[in-house]
Amino acid sequence: MKVELSRFHVKPGKSARVDEWMAMLNGSTHEVVQTLERERMKLEVIFREIINGEEYLYWFSVQEEAGEPVNTSPLNIDQRHIAFHEECIDHEYGMRDAQPQVIMIPPHIAQVMEWIDPIAAAVAFQPRELIHRREGR
Repeated sequence: MKVELSRFHVKPGKSARVDEWMAMLNGSTHEVVQTLERERMKLEVIFREIINGEEYLYWFSVQEEAGEPVNTSPLNIDQRHIAFHEECIDHEYGMRDAQPQVIMIPPHIAQVMEWIDPIAAAVAFQPRELIHRREGR
């Protein structure tokens, strides 16, 4: 399983569009569940905050290694999600990843998730920022 927490910077002036994006996802539960199954996503949570006047979105997820990436999806909900991401996310900032250090989950929950070794998802700390940017940027 992959455990990820990634931070994205919202482009200035796009807060209202992010409101629409989050409402679209919250209002499309049936479609969202279909894509989660395709991605083999066990859990996905989007957080939002303002720091020093700048808006950020955070994705927290637990996903099987064999899950399909969102950009290969034929589902309409994923195409809409990608379009919002393109419009609202500052790709120059990149995707900033936190590093999972401790995984705490009750055994019965891990069993339901078919998560054999949760502790193995913790990684050795790299004392630097982990920034992912698109190729050619």
